Amino acid sequence: MTRFEADTARERRKLFADAVAAHRDRGSAFLTIEAERLADVDGEGPGPWIQFADQTFNMDVTDEELDRLKGLLAEFPEFRIDQLESPEEAEGTNVRITARSDANRLAGFADRVFQAVYGRDEAYRAWVTAV
Repeated sequence: MTRFEADTARERRKLFADAVAAHRDRGSAFLTIEAERLADVDGEGPGPWIQFADQTFNMDVTDEELDRLKGLLAEFPEFRIDQLESPEEAEGTNVRITARSDANRLAGFADRVFQAVYGRDEAYRAWVTAV
């Protein structure tokens, strides 16, 4: 991979699909995608991130974001929530979603998560920070 950031839907989905392919080709432990931090959406916390490994997406969400994520999964019936973990010391929930699909479908899902779940607009900037 030579590109690691994008800010249009087409470029992001291509970037995410390339990252999934590179992750699979390299047999890396996981890949991480991060969206630009927005103070008015994210508050004091960091910007949202998604990890992918072993046909599983991993992300942290608030209760409201979890509701939006469950709604989004209706668009991706081949994906399913595998595990929800809410440690007492954490404010949110860690979600693991089994996602057996091709790189383009996985990329589309990741892009939709940042928009529909994490409140990013169409022109948000994202980075692949680990492959």
